[in-house]
Amino acid sequence: MIHLFTHNDLDGVGCGILAKLAFKEKVKVHYNSVGSLNYQVADFMEEATPQHQIYITDLSVNEDNAKKLDHFVKELGGKVQFIDHHKTAIHLNEYSWAAVTVEYEDGRLTSATSLFYEYLLEKELITKREALEEVVELIRQYDTWEWDRNNNTKAKRLNDLLYMISIDDFEERMLQKLTKADRFDFDDFETQILDMEEQKLERYLRKKRREIVQKPVGDNWVGIIHAESFLSEIGNALGKENPHLDYIAMINMGSKRISLRTIHDDVDVSQVAAKFDGGGHAKASGCNLNEQAYKLFVSEAFPLEPLKQDAPKNVFNVKESPNGVLYDSKEKGTLFLLPKEEGTWQVENKEKLMEKTFSSFQEAETFVKRSYAAWLVKDEEYVNFLVENIRRLRTNN
Repeated sequence: MIHLFTHNDLDGVGCGILAKLAFKEKVKVHYNSVGSLNYQVADFMEEATPQHQIYITDLSVNEDNAKKLDHFVKELGGKVQFIDHHKTAIHLNEYSWAAVTVEYEDGRLTSATSLFYEYLLEKELITKREALEEVVELIRQYDTWEWDRNNNTKAKRLNDLLYMISIDDFEERMLQKLTKADRFDFDDFETQILDMEEQKLERYLRKKRREIVQKPVGDNWVGIIHAESFLSEIGNALGKENPHLDYIAMINMGSKRISLRTIHDDVDVSQVAAKFDGGGHAKASGCNLNEQAYKLFVSEAFPLEPLKQDAPKNVFNVKESPNGVLYDSKEKGTLFLLPKEEGTWQVENKEKLMEKTFSSFQEAETFVKRSYAAWLVKDEEYVNFLVENIRRLRTNN
């Protein structure tokens, strides 16, 4: 009997679908959360025999289970194949049965589904099909967030569909499509419920925009919210809307977990997650809400007031405007960002220029948002400000 232990997210379920296409009724798929994998593997190893074939994808085993699996291979002659793409699992490559690859030679990030698919092709356990190749690539792009850069909404909708129906229903639908259709697409029912889900997401996002607070944690500035749904979408949207924040931390009190997302290439949230018994990708990771994390992300954040949102539909008071950009704040009042010679910017407060000069608009905006929780004001306030101060501003420039 073949047993696959895999994650219960889209990438892990993609591995489950591939296993059922390759091995059919000979495989039993065990879907796991990050926290449950090692318990399931440990229990299974108590009864495992050399007749069992064990595959583990998209989740990492701990050292105790790694030793048990190695004993199973070397001493009992059993078969184990571990396939993963997380940096936190690279150390397992020291075992003969493990294959951890974070990125391809061309620089693209891997996913467990894409790696497992290539393994099955190499072993001639699965046959290439256009629909199957498309789904594998959609899953890879979603899991690595390439879909966002490529505006590949089909990948996102595939993930949405998984979370709108049960894993069993999702599996059944995908298996039917991938064994019968030449191309992959959503049917009318799937399209309808996906459209409804997008509307639900937008309502949820509007709510979360009003709840985000910010604070420094270690060397980073973090946006913190409590959220249980649409974590990747919420984290990505809030990160883009608040680029002065290094990453977004989403607290789920029910599961006692924190999900971390960043839009910045120079921030690795897997390193943050590792400090709290977690891990994952550079841009998307998770960790346990342990005592230390609770203090930093919940207890200390509780008294903080939510950030005010930037005015969303301005025509005149827009970022990097050559006429200057107007912000407001509770602590300092109005803050006017002025462009200076050679692309530098300064900040004016109460008709006085602050001493510091900034090399770019983004650097100046990051300063006023982090230091004073400032927000971009509406066009009406901006125009009134310019009318009242036009002569003084012309003189200063």
